[in-house]
Parts: sequence; C-alpha cells; structure tokens
Amino acid sequence: MIDQLDAAFKFGQEALNLRGYRQQVLSSNIANADTPGYEARDLDFASTLTTALKKGGHDESGKSGLELVTTDAGHIAGQAPGTSGADAYGRLAYRNPLQPSLDGNTVDLDTERVNFADNALHYETGMTVLSGQIKTMIAAITPGT
Repeated sequence: MIDQLDAAFKFGQEALNLRGYRQQVLSSNIANADTPGYEARDLDFASTLTTALKKGGHDESGKSGLELVTTDAGHIAGQAPGTSGADAYGRLAYRNPLQPSLDGNTVDLDTERVNFADNALHYETGMTVLSGQIKTMIAAITPGT
C-alpha cells in the first residue's frame, strides 16, 4: 500500500525537488550579478525531470542525487542539502549570454528575474496540485465525508 502511495506522489515529489534546486541556482545567479567572471548557470527542467524520473532520482541509499560540481582544485567539495554523492540529475549548463559584460560576467538580471518568478509560480502550482491530491485521498478514506 505504501509503495502505491509513493508511486502516486513520485512525479510531484521529483518536480518539486527539482524546482527547489533550480530556485537555488537562479538565486545564486542573481546574487552574483556583479561578480566579475561569474558565469550564469541553469538547467533544462523538462529533460532533467525526465532523467530524474527514469533513474528514480535517488541512489542506492534512497537519497536524492544532486551534486555540487567543483571545477577547480581550490573549490570546496560539498553536496546540496538532502543529497547524496550520486549525480542523478545531471550537471548544470552555462547560460549563453545575450549581452556579455566586459568583466566576463554572463548574468542578465532581467532574464534571471523572469526565470526566478516563472520557477516560483510553477513551484507553487506543483504544491497546490500535490495538496489537492492529498486532500482527495484523505476524503476518500475518511468515513462520512
């Protein structure tokens, strides 16, 4: 029974996990808008979600698989909150700048703000849908409603 409930909520869970992660990435881009040499990053939500659902989004230990990527020996290795060392969601891609700055920063604040707001709206919509599914299931099992 629990397996069936887990399967029923799997898509919503993975989508919300991925939306939350993307919000962190977009926030990082916005926070580094004035950092010389910073390259904006993002992920393709649809293909990343498809990959996560195929892989189950978890490694053998059952933990979600987002990994922070180090590109230089001086970077501190780490993991995103609640993640394992597995790279289940794939790596972030660098965004192609529409108008690169002279200092090498590729963050376009207008693009980042639009993506941030769009992602937040989709996250809230996902939460509403998931809450509706839970309420429907509770109503179905609660006698006298």
